[in-house]
Amino acid sequence: MTIVPPSPGEPRRPSGPRDPGDAWVVSDAGEKYWGRFGAAGLLAVDSERGILLQHRVSWSHFGGTWGLPGGALHESESAIVGALREAQEEAGIPDGAVRARFTSVLDLGIWSYTTVVGDVRVAFEPVISDPESVALEWVPIDEVAERPLHPGFGDAWPVLRSLLSVRPSLVVDGANVVGSVPDGWWKDRAGAAARLRSRLEGLGVPAEEFGVAGSVWFPEVVLVVEGQARDMPDVEGGADGSRVAAFSDVAVVRAEASGDDAIVAEAEGRLAAGESVTVVTSDRGLQARAEAAGARVQSAGWLLGLLNHRES
Repeated sequence: MTIVPPSPGEPRRPSGPRDPGDAWVVSDAGEKYWGRFGAAGLLAVDSERGILLQHRVSWSHFGGTWGLPGGALHESESAIVGALREAQEEAGIPDGAVRARFTSVLDLGIWSYTTVVGDVRVAFEPVISDPESVALEWVPIDEVAERPLHPGFGDAWPVLRSLLSVRPSLVVDGANVVGSVPDGWWKDRAGAAARLRSRLEGLGVPAEEFGVAGSVWFPEVVLVVEGQARDMPDVEGGADGSRVAAFSDVAVVRAEASGDDAIVAEAEGRLAAGESVTVVTSDRGLQARAEAAGARVQSAGWLLGLLNHRES
């Protein structure tokens, strides 16, 4: 593998300092891949208009084809942050307009490309904001394959399209998860529930845990609380105060009576809406009710393992 900087006229912005990631990675066989630290792109999905495609300028790599807004990652930059940054630079996508649903990674060893698939939460019109685009257009999903697609995106599109109908969600038994760790939660049940909510923000789950393709999924998360935990404070924004819109928002259900009943009702409603629901609890009776409703179940330990792994 060799690293080769772009030649004059190759696809880079004409002004400003060059980032160290703006270089070609060249394999021993001579194939060229853009992005010294890998690359990422955003597949923004609008439920009414389709997906946002970029018509690439003729002098770019595979110019004249249609693909996703995206580009080279910066050093130590996560794929999601990089994909959002590039989409903002190339298509003017506003902060908070898109929520990541899952990522799909093509890893070639010497180079990788991450497709970040995200749902449009706030409608917007894309704006050509750099010289790499001839056009930006919302394309109905059924018409995407009719365009002359960038070869990499064309290869990935059939699998990506098949996953657009998959919508995993987690319904979390807050009392059971909080109560599974003897950390003094009983002294302040509302505070313990709030801490769990904060930990759940931005939760990514390996695709194999849901039995689907892709790399990492960011499910909708619902935290059900009961009793004194219902007094947990409301919050605005996310735990990190910044790009949480890119990840999962945690909805809180404050059960007026039985927490178990509220959990089952939430699971049933989401299943009826076509979501793939996983109920998180170690309560065997509740697990049986959730499975009878059609949901998958995972234990409190499973969830805490995911959280501890991320935080370590």
